Amino acid sequence: ALLLYALTFNLRERVARTFALVLACLSVVYFGDVLASLSPRTSDMEVWLRLQWVGIAFLPTAVFHLSDDLLASTGRPSRGKRTLLIRLSYAASLATLVVATLTPYVGRGVVRVGPVGYLAPGPLFWLFVVFIAGTLAVAGINYWRTYKRCLTRDSRRRMAYLTAGSFGPLLGAFPFLMLGGAPLLRIPIAFWAVLAFINITVAFLLVLMAYAVAYFGVSYPDRVVKARLFQWILRGPFVASSVLAVTVLVNRASSFLGIVNSGLVPFALVASLLLLQYVITLVRRPIERWLFYGEDRHDVVRLQVLEERLLTTGDVKQFLEAVLNATCDITGAESAFIAATGPQGLELEVSVGPEDPMRTKAELPALLMTDRKQEIPLLGTVFAWDAFWLIPLHSPDSMEVQGLMGIRSGDQLPELSADQARELNLLVDRAAVALTDRILQREIFATMDRLVPQVEAIQRMRAAARYAGLEALTSPVNGTQDEADLVNLVRDALGHYWGGPRLTSSPLLSLNVVRQAMQEHDGSPVNALRAILKRAIERTRPEGERRFTGEWMLYNILEMKFLEGRKVRDVALRLAMSEADLYRKQRVAIEAVAQAISDMERESNARQEPAGV
Repeated sequence: ALLLYALTFNLRERVARTFALVLACLSVVYFGDVLASLSPRTSDMEVWLRLQWVGIAFLPTAVFHLSDDLLASTGRPSRGKRTLLIRLSYAASLATLVVATLTPYVGRGVVRVGPVGYLAPGPLFWLFVVFIAGTLAVAGINYWRTYKRCLTRDSRRRMAYLTAGSFGPLLGAFPFLMLGGAPLLRIPIAFWAVLAFINITVAFLLVLMAYAVAYFGVSYPDRVVKARLFQWILRGPFVASSVLAVTVLVNRASSFLGIVNSGLVPFALVASLLLLQYVITLVRRPIERWLFYGEDRHDVVRLQVLEERLLTTGDVKQFLEAVLNATCDITGAESAFIAATGPQGLELEVSVGPEDPMRTKAELPALLMTDRKQEIPLLGTVFAWDAFWLIPLHSPDSMEVQGLMGIRSGDQLPELSADQARELNLLVDRAAVALTDRILQREIFATMDRLVPQVEAIQRMRAAARYAGLEALTSPVNGTQDEADLVNLVRDALGHYWGGPRLTSSPLLSLNVVRQAMQEHDGSPVNALRAILKRAIERTRPEGERRFTGEWMLYNILEMKFLEGRKVRDVALRLAMSEADLYRKQRVAIEAVAQAISDMERESNARQEPAGV
């Protein structure tokens, strides 16, 4: 489960990749151990015991490699010596694997006691023990150097967790029975107790390692990292282990009671699985708030409430459509509509009935300046427009007009009773509240569009500063940045190429190459970034005259979609491809632009180095 976790979330980080290698080696060891214990024949058991050495042989080297990557992540990359040692260690592991699986020099024949079996140690087994000890000694030095270079209290604490957790894979994979397991096997209770203790310890240490590694290469807040790992463990190992335990207990209880082919086993399996998922769904979020949010608990709860109660465009239209249907029932009108005020005048939100209410374009002030109007009790002034009567929708707070409700009623509004007028007034108020809330949410989203790029940049620097310190806080976005982050930033900036917060507030503005280009664009960072994006797109242009062939595909997409601002449908039609295919090619094209910008940044830094010296 932890291997899948490492492969899912931050595999682009070298520390996470090496940690995944450690877990893969350990998984092979446990997989072989389970299959060996289930093998009825000794010859089959020997096959699985020897295949275990795929993990046993490479695990010490993987732990050593992990320690080197950790040291490099704190700003101390290898100058060649550590890299050479790692390569020699992998070569030694490969030699150990070949000798252990194909010869009897590391492990001889199988010694079997009931379901438990192990290989008798061969003459070269002790050389392997020396290899492990030497590798772990060097890894321990790397861990200590890494710990000393951690700058914050949290980073030191997590590095201590990671150092302690590194003993878990070695404890779980090392073949202790080959050191002298015969006396322990003679006392089954002691053997199984020790084995259970080791497995529980290994599980705990692996979780410590996964917790510490989860912070590498991610810019998420600490609470998100903790909650994600917590949920993964709950829904993965915890549920799987619990279901397996229930299945085994029910199966053995059925056998003890003499019930053959009992249907209780599948029932217990399904029931326990559903019950655990139900309980986790109920308790997960309160536990996360209590364990991980701390002083941020109230802020996070407010954000979660906003997420759950968010009034989306679909929600608004459903509610307003219900309001219009009720309005038609009260007034007897055939058609009705609600339009909201927008940057370009009236924008139709929803309509009911056969009549198209917005067939004529008109600005809101012109609609309300008409001489045709009528006073209705409770509703106030109602204006006429064509065959529709327009009721202004005022904001409950400022009384500002947020939109109009139009009712098709001919030349005169129908006579309304006091109760009908009161009900219609209530519907108008509720429609106004819905429009006001929707407009307020749009303002929130606009603020988020401006805020998110800045927050992402701060989170990235905060994550890097855990181990890299001053360099991470002062260095600009450059080619060493996470590749996926750079691609995302380039995609956002291209999407707002002709204006928008993802261009004007992009972290790409801090690029050295952009700062240099500002001199050519009257000191405007936005124009400089726009020029750099265009220059990067030009780098993807093939040589020769422009054509609409395969080799020009990426450039044509970038030029038409972003520089010319054409619609997706038009670009797909011009390039003779489906929209789905266009999106796939567009992703590749944006990655090419990101790579070009990364190259331009490295070139810019290289040009500045001699001047700095």
